[in-house]
Order: sequence, then structure tokens, then C-alpha cells
Amino acid sequence: MKKTILYIVPFLIAASSLTSCDSLLNVKPQSSITEEVYFQNEGDFEPYLTGIYTFMRTFSNNVTYGMERGEELVAASNSRFGVAWSQNITATSGAVNYNDWYRAIGHCNLLLLKIESFPFANNPDLKKRILAETYALRAYFYFHLTRIIGDTPLMLQAVVDENVPLLPRASSADVMKQIQADLDMAIQQYKGISGFSTTSYPSKYRFSYGAVQALKAEAKLWSGKVLGGGAQDFNDAIAAITEVEATGVSLNADFKNVTALRATSNPEIILSAFFSRDETGGNYGVNALPFLAIIQGALNLDSIPFTQTAATGQGAYQISPLSRALFAANPKDKRIPFTWIVERQSTGPKVAWITKYSGTKYTDDRVSDNEIIIFRLADLLLMKAEAYAALGNTAQALTNLNKVKARAGLSEYNGSGKALEKEILDERGRELFFENKRWYDLVRFHKGGTIDVYTLVPNLVGKKTPLFWPLNTTVLGNNNLLKQTEGY
Repeated sequence: MKKTILYIVPFLIAASSLTSCDSLLNVKPQSSITEEVYFQNEGDFEPYLTGIYTFMRTFSNNVTYGMERGEELVAASNSRFGVAWSQNITATSGAVNYNDWYRAIGHCNLLLLKIESFPFANNPDLKKRILAETYALRAYFYFHLTRIIGDTPLMLQAVVDENVPLLPRASSADVMKQIQADLDMAIQQYKGISGFSTTSYPSKYRFSYGAVQALKAEAKLWSGKVLGGGAQDFNDAIAAITEVEATGVSLNADFKNVTALRATSNPEIILSAFFSRDETGGNYGVNALPFLAIIQGALNLDSIPFTQTAATGQGAYQISPLSRALFAANPKDKRIPFTWIVERQSTGPKVAWITKYSGTKYTDDRVSDNEIIIFRLADLLLMKAEAYAALGNTAQALTNLNKVKARAGLSEYNGSGKALEKEILDERGRELFFENKRWYDLVRFHKGGTIDVYTLVPNLVGKKTPLFWPLNTTVLGNNNLLKQTEGY
């Protein structure tokens, strides 16, 4: 994935004019650079596809939508929370401008248009792989978007001139149908590759067959609970996860290796976003790392992952009391040291600093350069437990739940019904803390009837803030066919 940096320049040159999808109407014609220079040879498609992955990397690194709205975090010494965390979201404060999502979708649409009739006489399997990845990426972008704003415009055609359609919001159900269709196309393309093997992970930084099945499982769970798809969706999610399990992934024996090992040597990772010290910008873990000046005098200073200055650590987040409480019944949970550590001062305990995604300590400083996990096996096992529990299959739900508990050194759980569903949610809170999953989990279990998110999340108590985000005035002003998100 280090080649990404090399490919960004040609990608930007070829795609510089694809801002045509910014608001689905406020567009400039596509530059002749793309039409006349790009997509003329087989070798033009791969770097363009690689460039699209920069969007996936950016979205996976954004905690505003997947984490800050939940109950996982509270302010540390240098708070940087905004309206997402406070749940004071309005049509004028924190509203969504979806430009970047549609830029990403637009790139996928253009690639699919240009590759359709291109022969790939020298390497037909390359064409199939590029198609598979592109369909998967478009599904990922739409899934990410519909979880945030719900109903969303469904743009499938490439915009190649000034004739840009004005599109109303499509229903979440229709968007989900398209997501599933794209994922099925990706799976079909992969299976058509010569010598196809389910266990092949050419890169865990790109959509492989296993990663496509993982996304399909998560989308089916969302559809089953949030969109009311029910048993068929749950069974489809289970089948997709079974496919993932057959791809050769396995749980790390030691939980500390989950985020410590890079994907290339991490048997648990299915898909992750690459980060490196030498790349521009760190991952979101930088918000949780304290810098030396704010923890001076700590009695356990050597055990706290800190940076030298505020340039490399923000000291903004700490684990919330509610998230710590999930571990309270099992203080010997093996995940605790790799989840948080309490700063001890001579005056007593202070901040509970997050130790997951603690970066790498170099000779000059600590840098937040962990790869951001998008899918890993423990996540999928808990999804499988969730799907089985929703179907009333307690035995299989417990089997999958307890596989994750076993690694943490916990005894088996033996509950059933709503108690089992709540335990699965709690286990996801322990296992996947700070992995940008929590808010989506809470919405899913809220819609499924397991919890009331308006009583579970402290900053939602007494409020009626909708679960989906509003659109900002720029988006609405550019397209009179759009309606504001319900509740705003």
C-alpha cells in the first residue's frame, strides 16, 4: 500500500475535474485530461483504482459519525468534542455536506464506465479484479453514507459533461438494494478469476473476496434490524460470515497484537486502512494520546503512551465511565491493559488514557501510525452471534460470542433472549472499543429493540435528536429535489 503515495499524483491529474458529484448538481464539465489521456491502456486503470482507496482511508479515520455520538468517550485534559458528542446537532450546526462521499462514488462510476468496453486482452483477470474492487468500494461508500443520513441520492451513472442530473433522495431500502447488488457483482467477478481461491488476500488494504463478504455481512445486519429486513437478512449475514471464516483468517492468540501488528502479519485482519509515520496525517488515535506536559508527575509515567508535544498527541479523549463499567465484572479481562490505563498522580487517580491505537514509540517521539481496522475476525464473530440471537438460535449465538470471550480469558456466557442480545452488544463494546464501530452498533441494537439509545447515551437523555444527520444548507440549496432529514 506504500505505492498509494506514488499513485496519488496521476490519480489527481486524471480525476481533478470529478468534483462534478459534489452536490449532484453544482458541477463543472469534466476536464479533457481524463477523456483524452487516461483510460487508454490497461495500465491506466490500476492507479486510478488505487487512488479511490484514499477516500476509504479518510472515511475510516473519521470518528465524528462512528464514535463520538456514542457513549465510549469523555473529555480528557484537552477536550476537542463538538456537536456530535454533545448531541446538539441541528440543521445549521453539524449538518452534513456529502461532497467527499459523492466524489468517491463519482470516481467509481467513471472507472466502471471506462472499463466496461475495454478489452484487457493481455490480462482479463486484472479487469475482473478491478471491477470487483470498484463495485465493493462503491458499496462501501453508499453503506457509509446511508448509515449517516439514511435516505440518500442514488447516483450510478458517470458524469462526463455539464449535464448533471438533479436527484432526490432514494429510500434507504433502495440504497441497500444497490449496495447488495454491487457486492454480489464484486463476488461474481472474484469467482470468475482464473484459479480463484477464497483464501487469497493479495492485500489486506484493499477489498479482497473475504473483505467483500465482511461488508456484505455488516450491510445485511443493518438491513435486518434498521430497515426491518428480518430473518432473510440475518441468514444472509451468517452465510457471508461463514464465507469469511473460510478465507484463512484466525484470531490473534494475544489481544495486544490486534492493533499492534500490521495487516501483512496479522491473521485476524480482513481489511484495514494503511497508515505510516512518513505519510501525511496520522490516524484518529492522535486525539487520545496525551502529551508530556499534561501528565508530568504521573507516578506511572513509563506505562502511559504519551507523545513529546501537542503536535503529535492531543490529549482530548479518555475512556468513559460507562465503557469502563463494561469491564467491571471481570477485572482480569486480558483486554484491559490494551484498552486503557489510569494516570496516577500523588493526589490520586486522574485521567483514564486510552491504550488502544497507541501508535509507535520511535527514538524521537511517539507517532500515531497504527493501521485503522475496518474488519477483523472478532468483529465478524460477534456479528454472527448477533444474527443468530436475532433468529432465536441461542446455541449458535453463544458459540460465536464465547469464542471472543475465550481469548479475553472470560468464562462462558449462558444467557438467552434479550439478555443475550444485550450481552453481545456489551461484548462488542469491550472487544471493539475505540474502533469506530460503537454508534452504528447502538443504532442497530436500538432499532432491533435491545436497548433504548436515548437512555443509554448520557448526552441523548432528555433529547429528541434524530439518529440520522441533517443535510447542510449548501446541499439543500443546490438541489430543490432534496428534503431535509426527518426530525430537523
